[in-house]
Amino acid sequence: MVLCVAGSLVLTAAYLIFQEPILTLFGGRVNEETFRNAKEYFFWITLGVPFYMFGQAMNPIIRSDGSPKFAMISTVAGAITNIILDPIFIYVCKWGMMGAAVATVLGQILTAVLSIWYLCHMKAVKLHRSSFGVHARLAGKYLVLGITSFLSQISLVISMAAVQNMCTKYGAMDPVFGQEAYSQIPLAVLGIVMKFFQIVISIAVGTAAGCIPIVGYNIGAGRKDRAKTLFTRLLTVEALVGFVALLIVELLPRQLIGIFGAANESEYYTQFAIKCFRVYLCMMPLATVNKGCFIYLQSLGKAVESTIISMVREIIFGTGLPILLPVFFALDGLLYSFPVADILTFVIAAVVIVKTYKELSLSQEGPVLKEIDQ
Repeated sequence: MVLCVAGSLVLTAAYLIFQEPILTLFGGRVNEETFRNAKEYFFWITLGVPFYMFGQAMNPIIRSDGSPKFAMISTVAGAITNIILDPIFIYVCKWGMMGAAVATVLGQILTAVLSIWYLCHMKAVKLHRSSFGVHARLAGKYLVLGITSFLSQISLVISMAAVQNMCTKYGAMDPVFGQEAYSQIPLAVLGIVMKFFQIVISIAVGTAAGCIPIVGYNIGAGRKDRAKTLFTRLLTVEALVGFVALLIVELLPRQLIGIFGAANESEYYTQFAIKCFRVYLCMMPLATVNKGCFIYLQSLGKAVESTIISMVREIIFGTGLPILLPVFFALDGLLYSFPVADILTFVIAAVVIVKTYKELSLSQEGPVLKEIDQ
């Protein structure tokens, strides 16, 4: 808790100090209006960073204390608060971008407050003043375990920065989007597509994360056969999630655009959005399987393999391809980069999956669960 709060305050200060360079890095200077809106939203959302980080960090602690329902309720409560307050602050109070950001922050504050309440009523642990001392040796042990997730997330951020900068660069070279009136379209559409992708990938992550304690229990009990069966079921479910998402983006792109409030945009906007959905996300089944594989490998203690595959996906393919392909295919090259990255990553992941299956098929000495009739 102490390290989380300290880290969040440092990040908040860094974001406020380096606001403009950060926004520039992520394509916020596509035009003056976009930059102005981005700065307004960024300032207010930055003030909520400590609450957001605290709520997110406490969520797994609450789950591990045996209260997954409360962990879900605290998160959903914040999300619902955000959804309710968004139209009120934006349209009724006329706060615009600030209203959207403030609504988000208030939702994050609610999640943080609920988390604090739970921490004062934990089942397994009673917090005292002495509990808040920072022990370097202990922190060093568990921070190492978080490196895998950190590298995975930070590599994704680097990849997004590359994609958005290339989108801005090659969008300006496009005959249509190079015009001032349409310059914001590529970046805006890409944002919508990535939001949909995040929803789908969150389902994939949640499914895989739910397997972690089950895998640990069965590996500890010497039941590699169960871990292998679970791996098969996980990959199957991840593929199904990806196929459902693929059907949606290929068959219902116009409806998706409408959900994100783009019904009254220009025909250029609509056509580019349809193309972006259908091309950029055409390998969703591979993307969800890859993500499930990353997380499952972590639960097996294969942090090195998981980290390598994740870094290759986001840094080498996720950053390199968006920079390389537009050189040959202009803005279309940026759209091709995402599915190509997923295909190449799946080839590597498939090798690791086969190897993992072989390892889980080997007999293992150790305790085996026995059924006992009482």
